[in-house]
Amino acid sequence: MQPSKATNIQLDIASDLQKWRAFLAIAELGSLTRAALFLDSSQSLLSRHLNALERECNARLFNRTGRGVQLSEVGQRLFPHVKALLSDAEQLQLEIRGEAREPAGRVTIGSLPSVTNPIVGKLFNRLQARHPGIQLKILEGSSGQVEEWLADARVDIAILYRYGAALPEQEQALATVDSYLVGAAGDRLTAKPELPFSALDGLPFILPSAPNGLRSALDALARQQHIALSPVLEADSLPLMRSVVAQERLYTVLPLHAVWAEVKEGRLQAAKIVSPGLQRIVSMILARSKGPGKAVQSVAAQIVQAVEESTRQGLWRPGAESA
Repeated sequence: MQPSKATNIQLDIASDLQKWRAFLAIAELGSLTRAALFLDSSQSLLSRHLNALERECNARLFNRTGRGVQLSEVGQRLFPHVKALLSDAEQLQLEIRGEAREPAGRVTIGSLPSVTNPIVGKLFNRLQARHPGIQLKILEGSSGQVEEWLADARVDIAILYRYGAALPEQEQALATVDSYLVGAAGDRLTAKPELPFSALDGLPFILPSAPNGLRSALDALARQQHIALSPVLEADSLPLMRSVVAQERLYTVLPLHAVWAEVKEGRLQAAKIVSPGLQRIVSMILARSKGPGKAVQSVAAQIVQAVEESTRQGLWRPGAESA
């Protein structure tokens, strides 16, 4: 019987996989800035990782350009081997953590504040009961910010409003919501349950600044209806919009769930906009890469369930049905 022998594998160049993870992200994104966002790290730390790797390899791995960085000849040769190495290491980590059986890890959601509030509590409770190994990270921002986070793979799941009858193929319609004219308590216009879009003509508005999906949809519909929308103040903060409407007696346009608590408490009023109405689809988009795949899919499934729970409360309508 042959004596057992240890496998002779030299690990000097693979001793710090985080450095090679940085190399991979920089190579795929072509920018230290984008790679830092993707890895939730700092550009200075990635630069130090890259310098250390180039010293260890005794070769330049990237060529700096005016538009970012590109792999050098040496970097191009190493790239497929590094990607395979990190893929194998990730699979080993999943096996060690048992994620192959039970989803685990951190999942980052990017969302608009008005969408997050109605579902995040329900989502957290559902995940605690069904998938306690998953940790949530919530990033709130404007539609433009969420779109940027999605493009940079800084988030695993994005939840946005879309306007129009159809969604891109990779997006999932979660619900349809109507738009309401929101005014202060005691306001004559918003005391009515419904009002025509033409009633918005010339009102003093606080609205999001362009580019913004709601603002674009409102401006387009106003042109079609030959009326003038008059934003006297622009703000992208939902809490600020609600407080200014209540205190300064301006108007804004929001979905009902965004002001539900204030309406119930009598601090704001909301009238549904009709003739024509302005609907928006709550859309969910998964990033093409990033994050533990099984955990992301599990969170996405629970988001669908949390939204369905909200629709049963009457604030939203299911899917992308039209009004």
